[in-house]
Amino acid sequence: MKRLLMMLVRGYQRFISPLFPPTCRYSPTCSAYMLEALKKHGAIKGTLMGLARIGRCNPLVHGGYDPVPDHFSLKRNKKAEMAYLKEMNLR
Repeated sequence: MKRLLMMLVRGYQRFISPLFPPTCRYSPTCSAYMLEALKKHGAIKGTLMGLARIGRCNPLVHGGYDPVPDHFSLKRNKKAEMAYLKEMNLR
């Protein structure tokens, strides 16, 4: 099941995504996030995490860095974002 879902996401990345201008508010992109969530957390939890991320991707959010957390969560990975911002300010 996980492999099928990953193939669907890769198909989207290859055939559908190039037809539209890049508009993702997050890094990594929502499709890359979905692939990573599927790899780390399996078919059910990974799909839920990816769908939650897509649901957060709207004009009312500022976006930014939001990697897949190591533990299952449907919320934004604020701890990783803060660490990333802190590291970027030190450079």
